[in-house]
Amino acid sequence: MTTAILPILTAAVPAHMWGPGYGPGWFFLFPLLWILVIGLFIFFGRRAFWRRHQHSESMGAESVLRERYARGEIDETEYRQRLEVLQTGMK
Repeated sequence: MTTAILPILTAAVPAHMWGPGYGPGWFFLFPLLWILVIGLFIFFGRRAFWRRHQHSESMGAESVLRERYARGEIDETEYRQRLEVLQTGMK
């Protein structure tokens, strides 16, 4: 299919616009490059958001555990056991 389109593109656009020796193939690579760049921004942005969200949830559980220990609802051994479970569950 590209071999059928190539003569049409080369006839419609002067050769000096393509650059020396490059041909019309480079013209189609630039939109693909921008799609890749935008996709990477979205991927890494969502990944950073997910990590922040996961970190805030885990800190919430630890703070609740600290509050329960401070109020005397659980003793030190139970506090340490539950804290260890929370910390190993995050990794």
